[in-house]
Amino acid sequence: MAVPRESIAARRERTLRIIDALRVTYPDAHCELDFTNPLELLIATILSAQCTDRQVNIVTAGLFRKYRTAADYAQAPLEQLSEDIRRIGLFRNKARNIQSCCRQLLDLHQGEVPQNLEALVALDGVGRKTANVVLGSAFQITSGIVVDTHVQRLAARLALSRASNAVAIEQDLIQLVPRSDWILFSHWIIWHGRRRCGARKPDCAQCEISSLCPGRNPSP
Repeated sequence: MAVPRESIAARRERTLRIIDALRVTYPDAHCELDFTNPLELLIATILSAQCTDRQVNIVTAGLFRKYRTAADYAQAPLEQLSEDIRRIGLFRNKARNIQSCCRQLLDLHQGEVPQNLEALVALDGVGRKTANVVLGSAFQITSGIVVDTHVQRLAARLALSRASNAVAIEQDLIQLVPRSDWILFSHWIIWHGRRRCGARKPDCAQCEISSLCPGRNPSP
């Protein structure tokens, strides 16, 4: 049975109820990449493309002890940096992006991670998702909503967006989610996607928001 279209007002009200439920379910939700400063989060997020946070955290445990500043990455032999992240998928491309990004940080930002979206997305290897992760989790700046594969999948399953690309999905979510919740919203959705609403076997029977999911409980 097809899920009927909702008005934007109805979708916004349902989104607020989803937020209330997930806030209670995951009170400790946070970015699951390990980091202690903005540069580390920037590097970890670049590495996380098409890779699990768990695998990234294994690699960065040693990487962050060896490379502590943007200059360390910028001046490292590229082959050595590539070898240091070899366990990560697309490690050669990511090593090049990290080194180029860190050289830009030195040239343009005195080696510091900038705190605005436009400056971040101008860096090599940094897209809007990475910029939103860094701004939200490192600086607590609400620049937008992070749309990773979990957010993209659940936005469709929960009928919060009919868009197919991350930028359009983010714009749909921005209309529904209060700005004060932009940062945590992505964490709540990601945690729910990992812990309850899997891609292949969603646990609908135990799902805390099943009554708010059109895919699970379509209207007659």
